[in-house]
Amino acid sequence: MHLGKAIRMERIMNRNNGRTIIVPLDHGVTVGPIYGLVDLRETVDQVAEGGANAMLMHKGLPRCSHRAGGQDIGLIIHLSASTTLSPFPNAKSMVGSVTDALKLGADAVSIHVNLGDEAEPQMLADLGALCSEASDWGMPVLAMMYARGQKIEDEYDPDIVAHCARVGVELGADIVKVNYSGDPESFSRVVDGCCVPVVIAGGPRLENDHDLVQMVYDSVQAGGSGLSMGRNIFQHKNPAKIVAALNKVVHEDWEVDDAMKLL
Repeated sequence: MHLGKAIRMERIMNRNNGRTIIVPLDHGVTVGPIYGLVDLRETVDQVAEGGANAMLMHKGLPRCSHRAGGQDIGLIIHLSASTTLSPFPNAKSMVGSVTDALKLGADAVSIHVNLGDEAEPQMLADLGALCSEASDWGMPVLAMMYARGQKIEDEYDPDIVAHCARVGVELGADIVKVNYSGDPESFSRVVDGCCVPVVIAGGPRLENDHDLVQMVYDSVQAGGSGLSMGRNIFQHKNPAKIVAALNKVVHEDWEVDDAMKLL
Protein backbone atom coordinates (compact mmCIF):
# COMPACT_ATOMS: atom_id res chain seq x y z
CA MET A 1 0.00 0.00 0.00
CA HIS A 2 1.13 3.55 -0.75
CA LEU A 3 2.75 4.88 2.45
CA GLY A 4 0.66 8.04 2.41
CA LYS A 5 -2.51 5.98 2.12
CA ALA A 6 -1.41 3.70 4.97
CA ILE A 7 -0.77 6.70 7.21
CA ARG A 8 -4.14 8.26 6.38
CA MET A 9 -5.95 4.97 6.94
CA GLU A 10 -4.46 4.83 10.43
CA ARG A 11 -5.92 8.27 11.13
CA ILE A 12 -9.46 7.08 10.45
CA MET A 13 -9.19 3.49 11.70
CA ASN A 14 -7.84 1.80 14.80
CA ARG A 15 -4.42 0.58 13.70
CA ASN A 16 -4.52 -2.27 16.19
CA ASN A 17 -7.74 -3.94 15.04
CA GLY A 18 -8.52 -2.37 11.65
CA ARG A 19 -11.94 -1.18 12.83
CA THR A 20 -13.53 2.25 12.80
CA ILE A 21 -16.39 4.44 13.98
CA ILE A 22 -17.25 7.07 11.38
CA VAL A 23 -19.95 9.69 11.91
CA PRO A 24 -21.30 11.18 8.65
CA LEU A 25 -22.48 14.79 8.91
CA ASP A 26 -23.26 15.26 5.21
CA HIS A 27 -27.07 15.12 5.50
CA GLY A 28 -27.52 18.89 5.20
CA VAL A 29 -27.16 18.79 1.42
CA THR A 30 -29.72 16.00 1.15
CA VAL A 31 -32.39 17.16 3.60
CA GLY A 32 -31.30 20.52 5.02
CA PRO A 33 -30.06 21.66 8.46
CA ILE A 34 -31.82 19.00 10.54
CA TYR A 35 -31.53 18.55 14.29
CA GLY A 36 -27.99 17.66 15.28
CA LEU A 37 -26.39 19.46 12.35
CA VAL A 38 -27.06 23.08 13.29
CA ASP A 39 -24.19 23.61 15.75
CA LEU A 40 -21.55 21.48 14.06
CA ARG A 41 -18.75 22.30 16.48
CA GLU A 42 -20.84 21.02 19.36
CA THR A 43 -21.70 17.85 17.45
CA VAL A 44 -18.09 17.20 16.48
CA ASP A 45 -16.99 17.81 20.07
CA GLN A 46 -19.47 15.23 21.32
CA VAL A 47 -18.67 12.48 18.81
CA ALA A 48 -14.95 13.06 19.30
CA GLU A 49 -15.38 12.89 23.08
CA GLY A 50 -17.14 9.55 22.70
CA GLY A 51 -14.19 8.15 20.78
CA ALA A 52 -15.24 8.26 17.11
CA ASN A 53 -12.39 7.71 14.68
CA ALA A 54 -13.59 10.07 11.96
CA MET A 55 -16.29 12.48 10.88
CA LEU A 56 -17.49 12.80 7.29
CA MET A 57 -18.76 15.99 5.67
CA HIS A 58 -18.93 18.06 2.50
CA LYS A 59 -16.09 20.41 1.60
CA GLY A 60 -17.81 23.57 2.89
CA LEU A 61 -18.33 22.33 6.44
CA PRO A 62 -14.82 22.12 7.95
CA ARG A 63 -14.89 25.91 8.30
CA CYS A 64 -18.06 25.53 10.41
CA SER A 65 -16.78 22.67 12.54
CA HIS A 66 -13.00 22.95 12.92
CA ARG A 67 -11.96 23.24 16.55
CA ALA A 68 -8.71 24.59 17.97
CA GLY A 69 -8.70 22.06 20.79
CA GLY A 70 -10.34 18.97 22.18
CA GLN A 71 -10.08 15.32 21.23
CA ASP A 72 -8.58 14.73 17.78
CA ILE A 73 -10.72 13.08 15.10
CA GLY A 74 -10.15 12.13 11.46
CA LEU A 75 -11.71 14.02 8.54
CA ILE A 76 -13.35 12.45 5.49
CA ILE A 77 -14.58 14.75 2.71
CA HIS A 78 -17.69 13.57 0.87
CA LEU A 79 -17.55 14.21 -2.87
CA SER A 80 -21.02 13.38 -4.23
CA ALA A 81 -24.48 14.75 -3.54
CA SER A 82 -28.17 15.02 -4.36
CA THR A 83 -31.19 16.55 -2.63
CA THR A 84 -34.65 15.35 -1.71
CA LEU A 85 -35.97 18.38 -3.62
CA SER A 86 -34.88 16.79 -6.89
CA PRO A 87 -37.13 14.49 -8.95
CA PHE A 88 -34.05 12.25 -9.08
CA PRO A 89 -32.86 12.07 -5.44
CA ASN A 90 -30.95 8.81 -5.96
CA ALA A 91 -28.81 10.23 -8.79
CA LYS A 92 -25.62 11.41 -7.10
CA SER A 93 -23.45 14.06 -8.78
CA MET A 94 -19.79 14.74 -8.13
CA VAL A 95 -19.44 18.03 -6.23
CA GLY A 96 -15.82 17.90 -5.11
CA SER A 97 -12.42 16.45 -5.88
CA VAL A 98 -9.44 14.79 -4.27
CA THR A 99 -7.63 18.12 -4.57
CA ASP A 100 -10.35 19.81 -2.53
CA ALA A 101 -9.88 17.20 0.19
CA LEU A 102 -6.10 17.56 0.17
CA LYS A 103 -6.38 21.33 0.56
CA LEU A 104 -8.58 20.78 3.62
CA GLY A 105 -6.12 18.37 5.24
CA ALA A 106 -8.53 15.45 4.89
CA ASP A 107 -7.58 11.89 5.74
CA ALA A 108 -9.92 10.28 3.19
CA VAL A 109 -12.67 10.96 0.66
CA SER A 110 -16.04 9.31 0.17
CA ILE A 111 -18.59 8.81 -2.59
CA HIS A 112 -22.19 7.56 -2.66
CA VAL A 113 -23.38 5.15 -5.36
CA ASN A 114 -26.95 3.89 -5.80
CA LEU A 115 -26.92 0.73 -7.90
CA GLY A 116 -30.12 0.19 -9.84
CA ASP A 117 -30.85 3.86 -10.38
CA GLU A 118 -31.12 5.16 -13.93
CA ALA A 119 -28.01 7.22 -13.27
CA GLU A 120 -26.01 4.13 -12.26
CA PRO A 121 -23.68 4.28 -15.31
CA GLN A 122 -22.49 7.78 -14.41
CA MET A 123 -22.15 6.98 -10.70
CA LEU A 124 -20.05 3.89 -11.51
CA ALA A 125 -17.87 5.95 -13.83
CA ASP A 126 -17.42 8.54 -11.10
CA LEU A 127 -16.48 5.85 -8.56
CA GLY A 128 -13.91 4.30 -10.88
CA ALA A 129 -12.37 7.65 -11.81
CA LEU A 130 -12.24 8.79 -8.19
CA CYS A 131 -10.48 5.62 -7.04
CA SER A 132 -7.87 6.05 -9.77
CA GLU A 133 -7.22 9.70 -8.92
CA ALA A 134 -7.18 9.05 -5.18
CA SER A 135 -4.70 6.22 -5.59
CA ASP A 136 -2.25 8.61 -7.28
CA TRP A 137 -2.34 10.80 -4.17
CA GLY A 138 -2.37 8.04 -1.56
CA MET A 139 -5.86 9.12 -0.50
CA PRO A 140 -8.20 6.41 0.89
CA VAL A 141 -11.68 6.12 -0.63
CA LEU A 142 -14.81 5.16 1.30
CA ALA A 143 -17.56 3.97 -1.07
CA MET A 144 -21.13 4.11 0.21
CA MET A 145 -22.79 1.36 -1.83
CA TYR A 146 -26.57 0.96 -1.89
CA ALA A 147 -29.17 -0.64 -4.17
CA ARG A 148 -32.03 1.75 -4.95
CA GLY A 149 -34.04 1.60 -8.14
CA GLN A 150 -37.05 0.16 -9.91
CA LYS A 151 -35.66 -3.39 -9.96
CA ILE A 152 -34.73 -3.36 -6.26
CA GLU A 153 -37.42 -4.96 -4.12
CA ASP A 154 -35.39 -5.14 -0.90
CA GLU A 155 -32.16 -3.19 -0.50
CA TYR A 156 -31.36 -5.22 2.64
CA ASP A 157 -31.46 -8.56 0.85
CA PRO A 158 -28.14 -10.28 1.67
CA ASP A 159 -27.36 -11.10 -1.96
CA ILE A 160 -27.99 -7.51 -2.98
CA VAL A 161 -25.91 -6.13 -0.10
CA ALA A 162 -23.07 -8.50 -1.05
CA HIS A 163 -23.32 -7.35 -4.67
CA CYS A 164 -23.14 -3.70 -3.61
CA ALA A 165 -20.07 -4.32 -1.46
CA ARG A 166 -18.32 -6.26 -4.19
CA VAL A 167 -18.84 -3.50 -6.76
CA GLY A 168 -17.13 -1.05 -4.41
CA VAL A 169 -14.18 -3.38 -3.93
CA GLU A 170 -13.79 -4.19 -7.61
CA LEU A 171 -13.73 -0.53 -8.64
CA GLY A 172 -11.00 0.31 -6.14
CA ALA A 173 -12.55 1.50 -2.86
CA ASP A 174 -10.45 1.09 0.29
CA ILE A 175 -13.45 0.90 2.64
CA VAL A 176 -16.97 -0.15 1.70
CA LYS A 177 -20.12 1.01 3.49
CA VAL A 178 -23.30 -1.03 3.03
CA ASN A 179 -26.59 -1.79 4.72
CA TYR A 180 -26.55 -4.43 7.42
CA SER A 181 -28.12 -7.55 5.93
CA GLY A 182 -30.07 -8.40 9.09
CA ASP A 183 -28.15 -11.23 10.77
CA PRO A 184 -24.53 -12.26 11.41
CA GLU A 185 -24.61 -15.32 9.17
CA SER A 186 -25.68 -13.45 6.04
CA PHE A 187 -23.44 -10.48 6.81
CA SER A 188 -20.43 -12.76 7.16
CA ARG A 189 -21.01 -13.75 3.53
CA VAL A 190 -21.01 -10.06 2.58
CA VAL A 191 -17.67 -9.59 4.34
CA ASP A 192 -16.22 -12.78 2.84
CA GLY A 193 -16.78 -11.34 -0.63
CA CYS A 194 -14.53 -8.35 0.11
CA CYS A 195 -10.80 -7.93 0.66
CA VAL A 196 -11.17 -4.48 2.21
CA PRO A 197 -12.89 -3.33 5.43
CA VAL A 198 -16.70 -3.37 5.37
CA VAL A 199 -18.65 -1.02 7.64
CA ILE A 200 -22.39 -0.81 8.18
CA ALA A 201 -24.77 2.10 7.68
CA GLY A 202 -27.22 3.12 10.37
CA GLY A 203 -30.30 3.41 8.20
CA PRO A 204 -33.36 5.26 9.56
CA ARG A 205 -33.26 6.82 13.03
CA LEU A 206 -33.75 4.11 15.67
CA GLU A 207 -35.42 4.83 19.00
CA ASN A 208 -34.08 1.74 20.74
CA ASP A 209 -30.43 2.01 21.79
CA HIS A 210 -30.22 -1.70 22.53
CA ASP A 211 -31.18 -2.61 18.95
CA LEU A 212 -28.53 -0.24 17.61
CA VAL A 213 -25.76 -1.60 19.83
CA GLN A 214 -26.85 -5.17 19.08
CA MET A 215 -26.73 -4.55 15.33
CA VAL A 216 -23.21 -3.17 15.57
CA TYR A 217 -22.13 -6.04 17.82
CA ASP A 218 -23.53 -8.64 15.42
CA SER A 219 -21.87 -7.02 12.42
CA VAL A 220 -18.47 -6.98 14.12
CA GLN A 221 -18.86 -10.59 15.22
CA ALA A 222 -19.56 -11.43 11.57
CA GLY A 223 -16.26 -9.88 10.51
CA GLY A 224 -17.36 -6.32 9.87
CA SER A 225 -14.97 -3.45 10.52
CA GLY A 226 -17.28 -1.11 12.36
CA LEU A 227 -19.81 1.49 11.35
CA SER A 228 -20.53 4.69 9.51
CA MET A 229 -23.72 6.08 11.10
CA GLY A 230 -25.17 9.56 11.09
CA ARG A 231 -28.66 10.21 12.47
CA ASN A 232 -28.53 7.41 15.03
CA ILE A 233 -25.56 9.23 16.54
CA PHE A 234 -25.83 12.98 15.93
CA GLN A 235 -29.59 13.00 16.68
CA HIS A 236 -29.17 10.88 19.82
CA LYS A 237 -30.06 12.59 23.10
CA ASN A 238 -26.42 12.12 24.14
CA PRO A 239 -24.12 11.59 21.12
CA ALA A 240 -21.01 11.25 23.29
CA LYS A 241 -22.51 8.40 25.32
CA ILE A 242 -23.85 6.40 22.37
CA VAL A 243 -20.48 6.70 20.62
CA ALA A 244 -18.73 5.62 23.82
CA ALA A 245 -20.95 2.53 24.04
CA LEU A 246 -20.36 1.67 20.38
CA ASN A 247 -16.66 2.33 20.87
CA LYS A 248 -16.49 -0.40 23.52
CA VAL A 249 -18.23 -2.88 21.21
CA VAL A 250 -16.18 -2.05 18.11
CA HIS A 251 -12.75 -1.49 19.63
CA GLU A 252 -12.76 -3.48 22.87
CA ASP A 253 -15.11 -6.37 22.03
CA TRP A 254 -17.49 -5.65 24.88
CA GLU A 255 -20.74 -7.57 25.12
CA VAL A 256 -23.95 -5.68 24.38
CA ASP A 257 -25.26 -5.69 27.96
CA ASP A 258 -21.96 -4.33 29.27
CA ALA A 259 -21.90 -1.54 26.69
CA MET A 260 -25.52 -0.64 27.46
CA LYS A 261 -24.52 0.15 31.05
CA LEU A 262 -22.69 3.22 29.71
CA LEU A 263 -26.05 4.56 28.56
